[in-house]
Amino acid sequence: MVAGGLCLCGLIRLLCSLLIPALFLSGILCVCLFVLLWGIRLWIQQRKKQLTSAGKDGKQPLVVAFFHPYCNAGGGGERVLWCAIRTLQKKYKNIICVVYTGDRDVTGEDIIEGAFRRFNIKLSHPVKFVFLEKRYLVEACLYPYFTLLGQSLGSVFLGWEALLKCVPDIYIDSMGYAFTLPLFKYLGDCRVGCYVHYPTISTDMLSVVRNQDTRFNNAAFITSNPLFSKFKLVYYYLFAFMYGLVGSCSDVIMVNSSWTLNHILSLWRAGPCTSVVYPPCDVQTFLDIPLEEEKSTAEYSIVSVNQFRPEKDHPLQIRAFAKLLKKKRLGQQPQLKLILIGGCRNQQDEERVNNLKRLCEELGVSNDVTFRINVPFEELKKHLAEATIGLHTMWNEHFGIGQYLFSVLSSLS
Repeated sequence: MVAGGLCLCGLIRLLCSLLIPALFLSGILCVCLFVLLWGIRLWIQQRKKQLTSAGKDGKQPLVVAFFHPYCNAGGGGERVLWCAIRTLQKKYKNIICVVYTGDRDVTGEDIIEGAFRRFNIKLSHPVKFVFLEKRYLVEACLYPYFTLLGQSLGSVFLGWEALLKCVPDIYIDSMGYAFTLPLFKYLGDCRVGCYVHYPTISTDMLSVVRNQDTRFNNAAFITSNPLFSKFKLVYYYLFAFMYGLVGSCSDVIMVNSSWTLNHILSLWRAGPCTSVVYPPCDVQTFLDIPLEEEKSTAEYSIVSVNQFRPEKDHPLQIRAFAKLLKKKRLGQQPQLKLILIGGCRNQQDEERVNNLKRLCEELGVSNDVTFRINVPFEELKKHLAEATIGLHTMWNEHFGIGQYLFSVLSSLS
């Protein structure tokens, strides 16, 4: 008994002797890290002074930067970006708008022209584009596993490249890369804000993993294995915790709908600085479409307006359309046409379109399905005006500009 007591006392003394040096070493490392980060912050501020020049009136212009690596894509998020810039330019005179983009295959003039062609948005002043070389770090294809974590860490490195090239006064993440917010706030000494279209992780995503439901972001081999499902659930909870920490760094948080608001309030817990700012839908343009009497036609069109991304579930639209054609008697009038309209951001989106075309061939509906990629605004308006049915299949759509426009047009009929 005495020997056992002596052994226990010796073990406690050993742990204490190791604990004190470990605490001391941890303290030293924390101080070194703090000094390093503070030194980087001072260096970045000095760099900002060197890169900033006074305006024509002698005053320093306010630099507002938008982090939007895919600003040349043709989706609703890009429409929000250009409307925000147009509004800022109209309201404030002594301001410079900067866009961090990874679209290095086009010029700034091409991007501005594309915004006008696709969204009918014309800017009153020039925009400065900062072209980023490491956009591949946020591509989902680079992270077949732990995609959310990989893309989030990749966005930090991409954000660091952006910060080195231009240090703004105000930084706005307009594409959902929340992990860049602390980088610009604490190292760049910027006021930071964000516009959240869709949470990187949501309580719905947690419930999908918890209930072992198979989705595009929850593979069947995980749902069929209880151990893998529990491991992914723990991973999702840890990621949600980190997502909440970085998101709460925002000085101003804007979300696109009440659905997104509920998720962000639950995860970020920053209610006082969070508000709903609905996306700008060009309703008036569609209200101006003249009403015509119903005419007999030999063809009806079913129109889908979505970026070609996995969550939009285009395969479901094609399969449903193929079933509809099978139920329709051969030669029966009117003819039906499915028109898929959307933007392609990158090579992965283009490959997704090719896979959809192959699916159409397998189902024998290639002649009845039309793909329209990155169409001009006038063509989009024409298709929507002539559409008989509007189709949308995303589960838990956060807002859906396409859905909203369809509801506007249906109210006119």
